Amino acid sequence: MIEIVVAVLAAAGAGWLLRRKHLARTAAGPVPGIPCMARQPAGQGRWRPGRVYADQDAARWVPQRGEPVLLPGGRATGVRAPSVKEGLSINPGSRIVSCAYDDGGTMDIAVMPLDLRELLAAVSRTGETGETGEAGETKEPGES
Repeated sequence: MIEIVVAVLAAAGAGWLLRRKHLARTAAGPVPGIPCMARQPAGQGRWRPGRVYADQDAARWVPQRGEPVLLPGGRATGVRAPSVKEGLSINPGSRIVSCAYDDGGTMDIAVMPLDLRELLAAVSRTGETGETGEAGETKEPGES
């Protein structure tokens, strides 16, 4: 009998703590930026967690540890699903956006499908040569 009382009290305490945490997070408001995993250069290195911010005309990736990486003249060159090997280190349901810069650098950015459109808009805003279409292909201005 005492075990049931202890289990009920533990469940009530856990529920109270979870509710407090939920209320604190909703009161703080949404966190700015797009949560993602990125690796630089594309196809090499390890995936690092961070956020992409699209401030004014300059997008940047800010890792959880380390210095921010500016995305000057970035443009999306492709969108794909992760391979089986990549799915072990990132969420297998995410989408990988391959980006290229004006200086020749490349970066892979993995985001969840709900954040994909926002990321493509942020990256294409920084690119000056063209705009990125729905599927990630680059179009020249004036093309439809």
